[in-house]
Amino acid sequence: MNNIEDYINYRLKRADEAYDEAIFLVQKKSWNTIVNRLYYACFYAVTALLLKNKIKANTHRGTLNQFSLHFIKTNKIDMEYGTLYSQLSDFRQKGDYGDMFDFKEDQVTPLIEQVSGFLSEIKKHIQM
Repeated sequence: MNNIEDYINYRLKRADEAYDEAIFLVQKKSWNTIVNRLYYACFYAVTALLLKNKIKANTHRGTLNQFSLHFIKTNKIDMEYGTLYSQLSDFRQKGDYGDMFDFKEDQVTPLIEQVSGFLSEIKKHIQM
């Protein structure tokens, strides 16, 4: 990476790729994997947002905490997006590591549109 802007753009590209992978997996009905990809789409986008604002986070939990502290609690970004990102973080843990746990279509499909809005909101704040 040449500079911070390259890294931010790389993370946004990864966010879009993860989201596109989630969309592709709908036809396979791979609900746990879709949740994983939706979470990572948000994680990559938030990582880019934190980088843009020179905010450090070293872990997934740290990324979530810094996002909440600097953007949700300050009302720069609507609470619904903080709730969505937190929910996806919890869902990813359950879907990736929970024994005998499978998401259902009706749990996952509403998240797809919500994540699309989340990504748009994050990109808007990066461009400010």
